[in-house]
Amino acid sequence: MRRTRSDAAARALADAAPRTAWLDDPDRPDPLPPLVGDVEADLLVVGGGYTGLWAALLARERHPGRSVVLVEAGECGGQASGRNGGFASASLTHGFAHGLDRWPEELAELDRLGAQNLAAIGEVVADRGIDCDWRPTGELTVATRPHHVEELTELAAEMGRHGAEVELLDEAAVRARVDSPSYVGGLLDRHGTALVEPARLAWGLRRACLEDGVAIHEQTRAVSLERSAGGVRVGTRGPDGPGSVRAAQVVLATNAFPSLLRRLRLMTVPVYDHVLMTEPLSPEQRAAIGWEGREGVGDAANLFHYYRLTRDDRILWGGYDAVHHFGGRIDASLEQRDATHELLAEHFLETFPQLEGIRFTHRWGGVIDTCTRFAAFFGTALGGRVGYALGYTGLGVAATRFGAQVTLDLLDGADTERTRLRMVRERPLPFPPEPLRSVGINLTRWSLASADRHGGRRNLWLRTLDRAGLGFDS
Repeated sequence: MRRTRSDAAARALADAAPRTAWLDDPDRPDPLPPLVGDVEADLLVVGGGYTGLWAALLARERHPGRSVVLVEAGECGGQASGRNGGFASASLTHGFAHGLDRWPEELAELDRLGAQNLAAIGEVVADRGIDCDWRPTGELTVATRPHHVEELTELAAEMGRHGAEVELLDEAAVRARVDSPSYVGGLLDRHGTALVEPARLAWGLRRACLEDGVAIHEQTRAVSLERSAGGVRVGTRGPDGPGSVRAAQVVLATNAFPSLLRRLRLMTVPVYDHVLMTEPLSPEQRAAIGWEGREGVGDAANLFHYYRLTRDDRILWGGYDAVHHFGGRIDASLEQRDATHELLAEHFLETFPQLEGIRFTHRWGGVIDTCTRFAAFFGTALGGRVGYALGYTGLGVAATRFGAQVTLDLLDGADTERTRLRMVRERPLPFPPEPLRSVGINLTRWSLASADRHGGRRNLWLRTLDRAGLGFDS
């Protein structure tokens, strides 16, 4: 049986291009010129993903008279911001359960701020005319094991006690929404998630920044950071040689990539996530699975899959086999991993056997950052001249806007409801150095997979992490 599944997966993957589907777009904008020489700015943003783009755009709105420069090592939106599944979640805490466990006294405020943040992104998309297929579809969490049903039942009750409007679904009800023989139940949240084409969102924010006077330099890597008279000097390197930006303030928005602040390099680790995209479904294939609500879907396992429909009725399918490479290695060669893509294809066909014969057109990977508390953290350095936000752990499509706001608040020295949050004031514990880091990460991943196979029972290692405040229950 395994060989049959493997053969079917291999056939489905045979023509898949090793490229990110979202970035493989004829409307991809032309690259912007790199920085040449030495420039000055009131604010420098390092990194052209969502955090950096939002920080630059919001900074111009807050202080129209101040100059903003953004430097990006590649192209804006070319890394995690343009490669993800496009799930824009209102949650700022990596899910309700995680927020309740870590910041129970702030959860109502965090949920309110998260909902406002998500709505604000939708307003920017509409006001700026960003063509990114923004759809507030909600999200469906599906149970594929009996213990998932028990966990979702408890979660639905707890969310209801906190005022959330969610719907617990039995097997018949969940399969009426999206039909898979693997489903035994589900939880529908109609309000907490929007779907988006992630690269097009990044490109739209890039255009908005340019329209508002932000100077953006792509193919410009920031390589050093030091105090300078009246501010900070960041050295850069581009195809035409070295340069620099002298700025009164700096926002660091490099996330998974090594920070210019050494103190942050043990605070996160890079993890590779891998994704597949199918060819467009025929009307008969769509009828075979339903999915009329077009919700984003994720399963309730610890090692979970996420999937969604695109505007032309392809299925994006990703997750499960997150991979950390020893020493935090980041390299373009790691974006393609045959074993993981084949495993994802097998899981896809197990979930939707009625789609056997479908072909995948794209296969890719991307690197995200994770931290020990599994939600973003924030801070400043160099006497308050440098601010940062990182550690989104794969749930940053919407939360990055909030992170940019927090970072700008901190740089302004502003006392806001955001900066007063315990979530914002606290820092996660750092990861240990290698080789302990890789040992711990791989042991945790193995233990989470074991819990999925054994009715959700957490082993001694996971229980130890729970007691230390380092556990994560999806």
